[in-house]
Amino acid sequence: MGILNKKIVVLAGDGIGPEVCQEAIRVLKAVGERFGHEFSFDMQLMGACAIDATGDPLPEATLQACFEADAVLLGAIGDPKYDNNPAAKVRPEQGLLKLRKSLGLFANIRPVKAYEALLPQSPLKEERIKGADMLFFRELTGGIYFGEKGRLADSAYDHCTYSRYEIARVAHLAFQAAQNRRRKLTLVDKANVLETSRLWREVVQEVRVSYPDVAVDYLFVDNAAMQLILNPSQFDVILTENMFGDILSDEASVIAGSLGMLPSASVGEEAALFEPIHGSYPQAKGKNIANPIAMILSGAMMLEHFGLYQEASLVHHAVQEALDKKILTQDLTSPTLAYSTEQVGAFIVSCVLGGVLEGLHKENVQVGMSTLI
Repeated sequence: MGILNKKIVVLAGDGIGPEVCQEAIRVLKAVGERFGHEFSFDMQLMGACAIDATGDPLPEATLQACFEADAVLLGAIGDPKYDNNPAAKVRPEQGLLKLRKSLGLFANIRPVKAYEALLPQSPLKEERIKGADMLFFRELTGGIYFGEKGRLADSAYDHCTYSRYEIARVAHLAFQAAQNRRRKLTLVDKANVLETSRLWREVVQEVRVSYPDVAVDYLFVDNAAMQLILNPSQFDVILTENMFGDILSDEASVIAGSLGMLPSASVGEEAALFEPIHGSYPQAKGKNIANPIAMILSGAMMLEHFGLYQEASLVHHAVQEALDKKILTQDLTSPTLAYSTEQVGAFIVSCVLGGVLEGLHKENVQVGMSTLI
């Protein structure tokens, strides 16, 4: 792959979003410096910050910038003043749903891995999660989140609908990913109860004919939720609908030891958006304690989307160095041993640039830079 010039829209969003985005941008700039690529970053408003500024969680100027970009980086959205107000007519999450729909982002891809260095951080027993390495494919534009909804006098309804086309397009992506991994795909549904789930099984059984090298099994969502805790290493690629994928991928996050470790990608026919799976964590806003690794790894997924596999591998290696040398934020270690958001980002930047890693002392990892002796 030659030298690339890419325009990236950054939706830093709310809470800790701006802080973790800053570190991902620094890492991407370091990648560009080392390999000669040019990444330009266009900062735009989305979420509660956009509501405060414009009254709209996804301003038209932001959406237009996303259409014109090569990729979108999203920090996090959400604010307690909206979360705690059930009567709020405009919410940050409406902007995210509109963005996904407008860009045609139909597949959410979430890797979940049990890092050896973080096994003690998980609330699950080490022997259960050791070796776990799975990839979720969650359908993103259909299902109950987008179905007709409403209120009656004393009741409410949310309709769940899916088409064959919506199911098949994400299924093909999941099967293709399985071919490049351990060649196993698990469809998670509730086909014993839901008609939409029965359609999912039908379509997946049709699609699997094109991928004879991939083994397929089927789990009801309640059993899948239990198996993720009992024996997560059994899973390779997990394919599921919108709401089930939302819940199960968050459940699986405990395997990694922290939500701050988990990146994601949302892709369509043309557009692609990359974001950590964690929320805006408003309690940590401005405290320089948030874990930036999920955001940085989301940037690595973006590099892979651009075909920059060597560059992405270098970022993964740098993150692994941070884990091995315990350059960790307080969600992964005790407060007395914790490094700041900026210090973790600075260490990873230094690794990407080829910094010497031996003889590290905590006092030499300064805010905004790594001095290694």
